[in-house]
Amino acid sequence: MGSTSVNRRDVMKRAAAASLLAVPAVGALSSCASGGGEENKAEKGKKSKKNPLGVKEDAALAVYIFNGGYGDKYAQFVTDMYADKYPKADANQKATEKIATQVQPKIVRGKPTADVVNNSGADQMNPGKLVHNKQVADLSEVLNAPSWDDPDVTVRETLVPVVEQMGRFGGKECYQLNIALTVYGNWHSKKLLEDGLDSSYPKTWDEMLAVCKKAKAKGIHGWSYPGGHPRYMFFSMYAMFAQRGGREVIEAMDYLEPNAWKHDAVKDVFEAWEELVAKKYVLTGFDGQEAHTEMQTAWTKEGKCLFVPNGSWVENEAKDTTPKDFRMTVGATPSLDSGDKMPFGTLYAPAGEPFIVPAKAKNRQGGLEWLRMMYSKEAARNLFEEIGSMPVVKGAIDGLELPSGAASAQAAIKAAGENVVIPQFMDWYNELFREDFNNMIHKFMQGQIGTKQAMDTMQKASERILKDPDVTKVKKA
Repeated sequence: MGSTSVNRRDVMKRAAAASLLAVPAVGALSSCASGGGEENKAEKGKKSKKNPLGVKEDAALAVYIFNGGYGDKYAQFVTDMYADKYPKADANQKATEKIATQVQPKIVRGKPTADVVNNSGADQMNPGKLVHNKQVADLSEVLNAPSWDDPDVTVRETLVPVVEQMGRFGGKECYQLNIALTVYGNWHSKKLLEDGLDSSYPKTWDEMLAVCKKAKAKGIHGWSYPGGHPRYMFFSMYAMFAQRGGREVIEAMDYLEPNAWKHDAVKDVFEAWEELVAKKYVLTGFDGQEAHTEMQTAWTKEGKCLFVPNGSWVENEAKDTTPKDFRMTVGATPSLDSGDKMPFGTLYAPAGEPFIVPAKAKNRQGGLEWLRMMYSKEAARNLFEEIGSMPVVKGAIDGLELPSGAASAQAAIKAAGENVVIPQFMDWYNELFREDFNNMIHKFMQGQIGTKQAMDTMQKASERILKDPDVTKVKKA
């Protein structure tokens, strides 16, 4: 999809969520506060059992959805639900690839035209800035509200806990709600791996190198990645950092700690990939804006590579080029050796596809109600049927026959248990890190730089952000 890491894409992870995030004590990045001028006058109705959020029944609703690999049909389903419940309201939905360009200027001026926003994609608004400047609403009101399906159960109780935790930027407030569980890892064709190469999934790095060697002998690259969006490599590397050195390695990166990128675990992981690159197991290229779809086509339709770094949205995004017998599967990152601190199966699996409600939205209550509907089992199941990603609503897809990729993602989450890691620095300091990371990892995967240069680049970027007086840092609680 080529989205931000925050993003992007996203069931059933019970106890893991409680220990996944260290809740920050301060909001993320700073910028200019909301401008002056006449503000929107909020539309509010009377609260009741049928209308727990106090929606004004004839107030217009404006929904903005990121038009990426997920499209916007899944969201239109909810907008139609809203129109059915509030027939006097003009419920309007717009799909765009330019979320920040179209939405943020009006939010900054204090006169947003959007009431609920799917803040995703390459043109995503930085959520930390919005929180810091008090430009987004606290969504706790949604979480505390009766759920759509059962008035005796709150919305919060219907969701996997990581959803609320990932929406916190300080204190107990929740400013962002995600809708899908994204499983990142090493995506591959089980048919090619098992039938074509007579191999099982590599659980160690030595096994990974051996499988890649076998693939090369048959004219197949072991790996590829989208050169135009090289940050995809992060989808496979982040869990490896934690797997090798423990959660503290990731936390050090998140909180810009001294020498976070010089940790021995980081060095070991880069050196492992450097060996894979040196053996010419990587199919390079795909350097344009559509790099991700070009790479996926080479992987699915043309069979030019075995593994790609990706998220669980890929099954839906690549469905038109995927052979029926492909058996798309996600694998956790292999262990380097017995010195790893976390076991094989450690997974990078955050809740993804974030939504916000502007603090000064004209129909703020309507935006909150739209989210309450999004978390209904009906809408959650439709989400899965439309895009193939696992919803964060507990039990929403129980009993369904899952396609190969979704089934493997669900199995990976179950196998990981509490060994799920959720990096945050690329969300908290997205635009400050992105160019450094993209340039570094692209050169690294092409063999133009080695481990030391890669680590130096990222450490310098971390230090630059830490020293910048204009950036409000996220602190440990």
